[in-house]
Amino acid sequence: MPPLLVSGDLVDEAVVRRVVEETVAYFGQLDVLVNSGGILTMGTIENTTLDDFDRVMNINVRAIFYLTHLAVPHLIQTKGSIVNVSSVNGQRSFPGVMAYCMSKSAVDQMTRCAALELASKQVRVNAVCPGVIITDVHRRAGLNDEQYAQFLQRTQHTHALGRPGTVDEVARMIAFLASDAASFITGVTVPVDGGRHAMCPR
Repeated sequence: MPPLLVSGDLVDEAVVRRVVEETVAYFGQLDVLVNSGGILTMGTIENTTLDDFDRVMNINVRAIFYLTHLAVPHLIQTKGSIVNVSSVNGQRSFPGVMAYCMSKSAVDQMTRCAALELASKQVRVNAVCPGVIITDVHRRAGLNDEQYAQFLQRTQHTHALGRPGTVDEVARMIAFLASDAASFITGVTVPVDGGRHAMCPR
């Protein structure tokens, strides 16, 4: 069966409803929900605008809350699982990305709360917390090519393994948590960050 692609803006509630409805109609059931949509904006408590704050929270938190809310009845039927894509920023504090850090902390709490609420229905809920991963998210947040290259270079010191991660390394953990191989795991937020979560500046 070829993949089903449903495009649209996750802030639009009608789009979120359509994603769930069309997926269930196409496949006949829903086994796994991976909440991976997210954006990053730069900004501090002094210069983050309410518009920027709302945009981050609407995409990174509100949209996945609503998508999960709509998907849960179908996941209960299949005893499926949910994997949220959070970030090391939800577990550790970094200056200059306040709204993003706040949003990922919310994702971590949502993961744990939903895991407890859905455990009796045999639906597992977990999250991956990537460190710096080579994607377009930082460029979309405003870094130019030179700034991005310097940012990646710094991972030699900010990540214990001395490098940024790849999307494949995160995807493998998502696949594991979604699979029956993780059948006794729920409510965890798993760092996939080259050891960054364990580091303290000296």
